[in-house]
Amino acid sequence: MGKKTPLYHTHMNAKGKMVDFADFTLPVQYCGVIAEHMAVRTKAGLFDVSHMGEILCTGKDALANLQYMLTNDFSNMTDGQARYSLMCNENGGTVDDLIVYKRGESDYFIVVNAANKDKDYEWMLAHQFGDVAFTDISDKVAQIALQGPKSIDILKKLADGKSIPEKYYTVLFDGNISGINCIISRTGYTGEDGVEIYLDWEDAEKLWNLLLEVGKEDGLIPCGLGARDTLRLEAAMPLYGHELNNETSPLECGLRFAVKMAKEDFIGKTAMLHNEENKRVRVGLKAISRGIMRENASVYLEDTIIGQTTSGTHFPFLGYSGAIALLNQKCAVGTVVEVMARNGKIKAEIVALPFYKRTNEV
Repeated sequence: MGKKTPLYHTHMNAKGKMVDFADFTLPVQYCGVIAEHMAVRTKAGLFDVSHMGEILCTGKDALANLQYMLTNDFSNMTDGQARYSLMCNENGGTVDDLIVYKRGESDYFIVVNAANKDKDYEWMLAHQFGDVAFTDISDKVAQIALQGPKSIDILKKLADGKSIPEKYYTVLFDGNISGINCIISRTGYTGEDGVEIYLDWEDAEKLWNLLLEVGKEDGLIPCGLGARDTLRLEAAMPLYGHELNNETSPLECGLRFAVKMAKEDFIGKTAMLHNEENKRVRVGLKAISRGIMRENASVYLEDTIIGQTTSGTHFPFLGYSGAIALLNQKCAVGTVVEVMARNGKIKAEIVALPFYKRTNEV
């Protein structure tokens, strides 16, 4: 059995179906993946993501370290901003993708993928320089994600406006929800509006129950890993171990917005400059014949394999089978390909990403 989050017994009491994931035992579903997926798209869902890693970066040279270790540019961030980035190796492959929150000058809060936390922390320690300190605080920080079009209305029942970030990718470090001190960021991994709440482990169960209680009339339900994966895939958000890995460049995955080649230097920049013309291309695939496309399936164009799927499933909200693939050649939107499946090939059309995008942007 994996490690337990502070909400483990809450999940067990609610009869969550538990699985081992990223060294933790977490619920994969409560009432069913499709029902939980639809709740987040139309109302609201609550996720325990306490398995994620949190690392502080502090010191006079904190910014210089982030500028060199990560691909995005943090020099123009203001306090209370969040920024997505990749951390790459010298070959331009991806060590991890993460979010950096700026708390103040020389003071940053970094959230990394659970499965990569130890690797990321060791990478930072191995490449640090100057006056900087990286501190792993993951064992002290719980995380609850409240996601869906009703999420902010639900949060307003427990917190005043001073504790609710107004804009997407902003954060409040002195948030308070019903007397519970927490960090509240207007971020998420579902394609919906919502917040991610960071708090002490001992407060997690109280906040979880409070949110479910006040959110019940708005349709808020607890959700598991299964819906989290179908939601992020419908929104075409990359997942480490699928779209990203040590051999895959973020440029191949359509993440150029988070790679600032104009920066003086960062780990992986030289390799990306040399390999840019040879990179693969990330595309979206929409099935146009029966069957569900899965990950690691060969993609054919006129009987020639041109790439592999990296993720695939049936999209509950959109109502069709979709997949993300990395192709060895550019293909125009509308091109018809075939994807290998258990019972033969599935015809699919290349489509623009994301598959799903909400209309009420904040």
